[in-house]
Amino acid sequence: MVRIDFNRLRFLVIDDNAHMRRILRTLLHGFGAREVFEAEDGATGLEAFNHFGPDIVISDWTMPIFDGLELTQMIRQPGANGNPYVAIIMLTGHSEKKRVTAARDAGITEFLAKPISAKGLYERIVNIVVNPRPFIRTRTYFGPDRRRSTGAGYVGPERRKGGKADVIKHSTLLEKVRTPS
Repeated sequence: MVRIDFNRLRFLVIDDNAHMRRILRTLLHGFGAREVFEAEDGATGLEAFNHFGPDIVISDWTMPIFDGLELTQMIRQPGANGNPYVAIIMLTGHSEKKRVTAARDAGITEFLAKPISAKGLYERIVNIVVNPRPFIRTRTYFGPDRRRSTGAGYVGPERRKGGKADVIKHSTLLEKVRTPS
């Protein structure tokens, strides 16, 4: 089992609800994180993202100015921001399949439906660190590989949107947060 030192991770929490930001900050501090930055809307969140360089962004979907989906699309523009490979966890009270698909297609790394639990948040963060997905670039998409299954037994048609994909190697968070066992 890999032990993660949350103290080495930088988080950015973006949510227009101050109570939700406080809950997330408290949970992250409880996991051992020290650097937790906050923003109350998409525009301030993008500014904080560029200023603080977080390792993981936790964003609400519905926010003033621009929402979490638009924020994700702006972050995932290669060359437009500091780190288009940053892990993004989308929080929302709407967990319908079309919302999950839209968030996935915007380039989120993990999806977490409200109400959240400490266990659910912890598991998403550990999964991001321990099992990072490669990044994919197609004609119409840049972000984490949307395919979680890597089974070699698949014999169906190629269904990747945007045609042929380039797999992009990038540094992962695992070496940054691994503690000696």
